[in-house]
Amino acid sequence: MKQHDLKYAQQALSTLLGARFTTDDAIRDTHARDASYHRGALPAAVAFPKSNTEIADIVKICAKHRIPIIPYGTGTGVEGAAVSMEGALSISLKNMHNILRVSESDRDATVQAGVTRLQLNTHLAEIGTKLHFPVDPGADASLGGMAATRASGTSAVCYGTMLDNILGLTVVTADGTIVRTGGRARKSAAGYDLTRLFVGSEGTLGIITEVTLKLTRLPEAVAAAACAFPTVTAAVDTVIRLMETGIRLARIELLDELQMDAVNKHSGLDCKVAPTLFFEFHGSAQTVAESSETAGALASKHGGADFQWATEETERKRLWQARYDSYYAACNLRPGSVGYVTDVCVPISRLAECIAKTKTLLETSDMVVTLLGHVGDGNFHVVFPIEPNNHDEVAKAQDLSRQIVDIALEMGGTCTGEHGVGIGKREALAKEHGDAVNVMRAIKNALDPGNIMNPGKIFIQ
Repeated sequence: MKQHDLKYAQQALSTLLGARFTTDDAIRDTHARDASYHRGALPAAVAFPKSNTEIADIVKICAKHRIPIIPYGTGTGVEGAAVSMEGALSISLKNMHNILRVSESDRDATVQAGVTRLQLNTHLAEIGTKLHFPVDPGADASLGGMAATRASGTSAVCYGTMLDNILGLTVVTADGTIVRTGGRARKSAAGYDLTRLFVGSEGTLGIITEVTLKLTRLPEAVAAAACAFPTVTAAVDTVIRLMETGIRLARIELLDELQMDAVNKHSGLDCKVAPTLFFEFHGSAQTVAESSETAGALASKHGGADFQWATEETERKRLWQARYDSYYAACNLRPGSVGYVTDVCVPISRLAECIAKTKTLLETSDMVVTLLGHVGDGNFHVVFPIEPNNHDEVAKAQDLSRQIVDIALEMGGTCTGEHGVGIGKREALAKEHGDAVNVMRAIKNALDPGNIMNPGKIFIQ
């Protein structure tokens, strides 16, 4: 990219967007990073489009002048997928915040990419539906960003991931074409599944501008509980046995003893400092009661303590908010630290072994480190609170992360269950998929021959 290309592009973008195009340093700085330790260069500018047509026009300008494009949602990612680069244009989707359509009878909705999951669920309640969107990564992420990173979260064990809950997309491709994939039918055999191609592509193939989502009926009854265990292995064995019973578990989360201690201190809980499972049960009142009884009995067989129940909505929200704040709680173990986070996912039958090997590995390190995860689907996370700009600590965390990935891959798992690849997992992706990465590159080159769409992400350059 030549300097005059950037100048002409900025002039054209300023004419197109007016005040919604900015080179303000503070705004550029905000859009240079996400929630992770990853840091990039300031983008050359930030654009705030409001429509598909505006995004298409922006992309055409950037394609003409070879300006890299970095889509930006809420910045809650942890693998650097939204981190910017020098000379790039950051396209913020925050003004793409309209809920375009809701169908209660079809249980679906279409939203612009900047709509957040809480915004959608609040709207569904306000208009009197008995529906909700169940995918819950914890942060109030944008639904476009959740689609782009193939997010999931605490409720995936019951309701699935973003991949399972998207019917269709509107995407602006690298030449400025507006493409609509999928539709509203619950199944289709018509041509290539482009929806699944763009879900999880992290902005490297196009900019997701609208998402058509499946909605789910709100459960009749909900109950949540926490249960402490003598060891992590006992807690994980309980999870595996529970999954074998086939009971309806809406959420089942593991926090190791250090993470539980951090959560108590950060969120004011009084749970026992021990490996702990957080449960949530959805269904009819009878189903919830029966599932709770079964879970309690199995937990007891594995040394679990009596359940600490949270049946009132305010109590449940407090319990789960504490779980959502686990990242910040872990960082508070070292005030002023930032979190280096990694995640892996393995078949549920290998989960206990994988976590045990990971814990053994982590015990060889002098670093502060916590472990937690969505263990009902074999996915867990490790958080390293590290000093900002401490290169030695970053190197240690990266080395341990690589070893954790190796453990998971040896057990038939994946290098990331939900965080995505971004910058942080590029080497791990190549290790996991081998020559299949070349097929991914071929798709990238076919759809984005100028390599302007979020360059440097997913693939090693």
